[in-house]
Amino acid sequence: MNQHRQQRTAWAEPEYILLPANSAFIWFSLVIALLLNLLPWGRWPGVPDFLAVALVFWNVHQPRKVGMSGAFLFGLVMDVHQGVLLGQHALAYTLLSYAAISLHRRIVWFSLPTQSLHVLPLFLLAQAVVLLIHVLHGDGLPGWWFFMQGLAECILWPIATWLLLAPQRRAVDKDDVRPI
Repeated sequence: MNQHRQQRTAWAEPEYILLPANSAFIWFSLVIALLLNLLPWGRWPGVPDFLAVALVFWNVHQPRKVGMSGAFLFGLVMDVHQGVLLGQHALAYTLLSYAAISLHRRIVWFSLPTQSLHVLPLFLLAQAVVLLIHVLHGDGLPGWWFFMQGLAECILWPIATWLLLAPQRRAVDKDDVRPI
């Protein structure tokens, strides 16, 4: 029995004990995501909304530190930057954050590919809100490529998870050189 337990743990992926998230790192990562959105490629089809991915990530993993008010403010900044109807990104990001906070206990139990499938409807919902506002404002339908952004954000989810959780991971094998 003891040998079987050792073999099973030797083959399994290492489980990390996460350190508490640093608030400065959370807001720094959100500002970096905002700056990535401000680059000129932001309106190309298929380019992910980095800020939406970061907001969903932190609302899933640290819902008390970011919340919907931060999402609303970042949405207003995106509205001003893109020169669109004021409040459309703010509404989309707020709804996205609300949905992520509502599902945060469920999402973290799944593997990364399954988490990507769980957050895909959230990203598509945010895009649908923006599309609805465009249509109500009198703009035409953009086409099928409009929803490629949600798929790109879904594909970006495992990479974002790996990057944003990296500072919180403790070493699996503790030694005398490292303090943790």
